[in-house]
Amino acid sequence: MENRIEALLWSIALPGFSQLLNGKLIKGILFVFLEILFNVQGNFNTIILLSFHGDIEKAISQTNYQWLMFYPCMYFFAMWFGYKDAGGRKDSYSFLPFVFSAYSVTVGCIYSSSFRLFGFFIGPVWLPILCVLPGVIVGIILRKILLKRKRETTVG
Repeated sequence: MENRIEALLWSIALPGFSQLLNGKLIKGILFVFLEILFNVQGNFNTIILLSFHGDIEKAISQTNYQWLMFYPCMYFFAMWFGYKDAGGRKDSYSFLPFVFSAYSVTVGCIYSSSFRLFGFFIGPVWLPILCVLPGVIVGIILRKILLKRKRETTVG
């Protein structure tokens, strides 16, 4: 698979799919296994269902945070690898939006049981999802700064 966008979309659907499509079978099977392990142990499908139905407090009570905390880093790492395997490795610092998204989503996970927005709990699904955007933005800004410095160093 040479299309980076396609690789990202398959990785968003399920970590490991883009690796399997790229012929990286061991890596793909490992990511699928880890996704299932973290999902089941963290009760992720249950909290997704409860969150979509608006039962945030019950979703919080069903969340196994010790396992769910592993999910964002594995998820974004698998997305990065799918992107990289599809030709993204040519772009300097292109990993930064993935890394900072993993950090910010993990922080969202940490605070999801206590953070309120306009007096409402957002919970262990919606708050981490909202934290993706700041991570992507910080990663893109930092990448642009580093690329500019790299160009200045190379030229000067």
